Amino acid sequence: MKKRHEVLFNQLESYRSEILGVLEDVSAEEAEIIPEAFHNNIRWNLGHIYLDQYLWIQAVTKEKVDVPESFQTWFSYGTSPADFSSGTPTFEELKNLLKKQPAAIKEAYGDRLEEEFPPTEMGMHTIEQVLIRTIFHEGMHLQTILDIKKCIL
Repeated sequence: MKKRHEVLFNQLESYRSEILGVLEDVSAEEAEIIPEAFHNNIRWNLGHIYLDQYLWIQAVTKEKVDVPESFQTWFSYGTSPADFSSGTPTFEELKNLLKKQPAAIKEAYGDRLEEEFPPTEMGMHTIEQVLIRTIFHEGMHLQTILDIKKCIL
């Protein structure tokens, strides 16, 4: 694996650990609170981060990813906790999925980072480019989670 790919996966793991660390003092009940002026809660943000990474990989590769379709009902752009059902993953389940995701992506796509695909609407044409974009996206949601925490704790 190229050095820059090692760095990319180290960053993915590091940023994910940062999000999980921020959640250590958040209870499952607190993760359900939607503060005034927010559209979603912490639990939704976790599911969205998880789903977004796989959707962008799928968008560039045109290959089905191993995420239940119901995740799109619960966590896609424009959804909200109002869309949750009894089958929606719990706060703890989402944290566990997020913890495992970087290693799962590395195993599934680590040797395909530079493989060329037709470009997405954003011009991305490799999995490497997608991961860079999703790390940025994850950082935006980390800030949202921190903002929600300020309101609820």
